[in-house]
Amino acid sequence: MKSVLITGCSSGIGLCIAHGLQSKGYRVFASARNQEDVKELRKLGFDALLLDLSSSSSIKAAIMSLFNQTENLYALINNGAYGQAGALEDISREALEKQFQANVFGWHELTNLVLPKMRKENKGRIIYISSVLGFVAMPFRGSYVASKFAIEGLVNTLRLELKDTYIKLSLIQPGPIESKFRENAFLAFKENVDITNSNFKEQYKVMIRRLNSKKNAKYTLPAKAVLKATIHALESNSPKIHYRVTFPTKLFAFLGRILPSSWMDSILNKV
Repeated sequence: MKSVLITGCSSGIGLCIAHGLQSKGYRVFASARNQEDVKELRKLGFDALLLDLSSSSSIKAAIMSLFNQTENLYALINNGAYGQAGALEDISREALEKQFQANVFGWHELTNLVLPKMRKENKGRIIYISSVLGFVAMPFRGSYVASKFAIEGLVNTLRLELKDTYIKLSLIQPGPIESKFRENAFLAFKENVDITNSNFKEQYKVMIRRLNSKKNAKYTLPAKAVLKATIHALESNSPKIHYRVTFPTKLFAFLGRILPSSWMDSILNKV
């Protein structure tokens, strides 16, 4: 039985992947940053771990617990993340650091802790749930965009450095997926952005309505669409480097190759 560690399994993509891989016979180590969510994951039959990506001590404790339970880890799926909404000039250094702690530094540390075991076995898969915002920018999402651009740079470099091994790395780039992402982004926005003194008060009104809307964005797919890509990345002898899941992701990847930057800026400002 192959063991897989997945971060961010309290809901959405992470929970869907955990269920899907468990049903296919994988031993799933599902992690979450809140103890109550860990308890719920255990009730669902997962080997659940408490893992807060913002905390180095939490990451190390989780990995120690994992390797006390299994000798080998076939795959790591870096998924746990959140989106900090707001115009960049309204995002403090502290808020940006918090975004990178969870979305970048935690993933990097976690990856480095499992790599020695994978190198010893000379096999394994590391999958990163990135975003369409890992290769295009959109206004009022700059903090999240920067974190995903950083992840893509780390992965593309690490892939080159692991070229002489059988450890395979893949980036999955969803677009709109059914999850609590907008809900959590709104919470981070309220916590870290001073709307009253912002130059973007009027634009924020529109953004807030969108974040609070119960209606899914156009072309939104269920989390199972990401599960399908994940299974291919885990089981194919030749996994893809990039998995672009939704229509917007595929469209922007194509447009980015053929259009001048000024045209892309115009399109992205209207999205």
